[in-house]
Amino acid sequence: MGNAPLIALSGLLALAGLLSGCAIHQSIGKSTGAFLHPVSGHDFVHIPNSDWDRQNHALLYFYRPHSQWAADEIESPSVYVDGHHYFNFRNDSYTWLVVAPGPRHIIMRRPLLGLEGINDLDLSRIADAKLDAGAGEIYYLRYSEVEPPARAHPDLNPEHALASGDLQLVTREFAMTGEQELASTQFLNSDLLAPNHAAVAIVEANQDYDYERRLEELEAAREAEIESMKDKGMYEAAPWYWPFGGGPTQPLETDRQIRALESSYAALEAEREAAKAAQDDGHWWWPF
Repeated sequence: MGNAPLIALSGLLALAGLLSGCAIHQSIGKSTGAFLHPVSGHDFVHIPNSDWDRQNHALLYFYRPHSQWAADEIESPSVYVDGHHYFNFRNDSYTWLVVAPGPRHIIMRRPLLGLEGINDLDLSRIADAKLDAGAGEIYYLRYSEVEPPARAHPDLNPEHALASGDLQLVTREFAMTGEQELASTQFLNSDLLAPNHAAVAIVEANQDYDYERRLEELEAAREAEIESMKDKGMYEAAPWYWPFGGGPTQPLETDRQIRALESSYAALEAEREAAKAAQDDGHWWWPF
């Protein structure tokens, strides 16, 4: 009887996976908690400035101070940025991500045997916030379900999602001084018992996310613009004998914006290819 809810949940998630357009959130095999696998990485140290592009990108540090609650966890919560899972957050640990400037969407979910939810329906969503990252900036994100930080971030509106709750933005001064919470944590290394994909630059994934979200917004705005033109008599209906005719009597502003967005993204992809080619330097035949 005790396993019935879990079996039912597993069945629902499996069924959802068969349905087109359904996204299953899960961290199976990655959610091992500190009780079973304590963090054993090196003590905290800032990454060198040479390891990230301070002129064009931003740096996020995530840390979780020690608590008995966190130390006793069988499963640890998962962290997503812009819809991608990057790590599960164990007790007394830290990690980092280099991100593209802009509103980065951070979500934390608590799993049940690695299962977390379907689409926007989560078993337990414990954080949901957008951080407007600026180029060259460094941010410190503190997670604790036991005790909030002693001081709120002075630059955050009290209503901001990162100004309250278990995941909060704190200043460098708070993280590094006082109780030296961040300095006492250990690096959240990736291993067989608890693999993760953090401590990397995720700039390209952020840029792809921004493009897809903006394209969706413009496509919705295009539909609204067409309806507005119909109301103003600026739209010709297709004749009954030719269903592919008709349309707006003047160019759509949203079409111009979509073309500009697609052109900008194509240029970005070309820059990526050029950078990759320069990095390879044509020596595919000589790996040493």
